Amino acid sequence: MILDTDGMKPIYIQIAEWLESEILHGNFQADEKVYSQYKLADLYNINPATAAKGLTKLAEEGILYDKRGLGKFVSTHAKQIIIDKRKNQTLKNLVEDLVTEAGRLELSEEDLIKLVRDAWKGEQG
Repeated sequence: MILDTDGMKPIYIQIAEWLESEILHGNFQADEKVYSQYKLADLYNINPATAAKGLTKLAEEGILYDKRGLGKFVSTHAKQIIIDKRKNQTLKNLVEDLVTEAGRLELSEEDLIKLVRDAWKGEQG
């Protein structure tokens, strides 16, 4: 992952989203230890406090949990928490933006649904 240090999204959020993606892709399993704040800081050449903030965010959401003295680990339900969060936040916002733009372009509901179906078919290969 390459951090966007010039963008609008804070670095700690980018770190948290990257870890979420790693969990979704199976690179970190339930009850497996994730990188420490120092390892993340070293990997991405960032301040350890920034990395810690990303880890803390995931812990607050129940995606990670602490083992005292050992670090942060992936919770049992982490994958489902991430899926629900992304579906209810990210996808919902994208769909709302899509519908708004379709309205501006005076697309019919059928035309919009066709565009979505075509994109889905293209994504599925």
